[in-house]
Amino acid sequence: MNDRYMSVDQVAELLGTSIRFPRRLVEERRIRFVKVGRHVRIPESAVRDFIAANTVEPIVLRPTGLRRAA
Repeated sequence: MNDRYMSVDQVAELLGTSIRFPRRLVEERRIRFVKVGRHVRIPESAVRDFIAANTVEPIVLRPTGLRRAA
């Protein structure tokens, strides 16, 4: 258990979003979090998992060669 726990503010800064975005992720249970009293802490690994799960890879198109004009 060598994970760093981040506040909602820290997660928002890391993701480059407003504070509302990680709060919504927590409210909708779309990211793992820990309640410490009334505080919410998000494990750094949960942020990495969220980013990995929502990363869209580009489509690699095969070269089609030369096309003739119609």
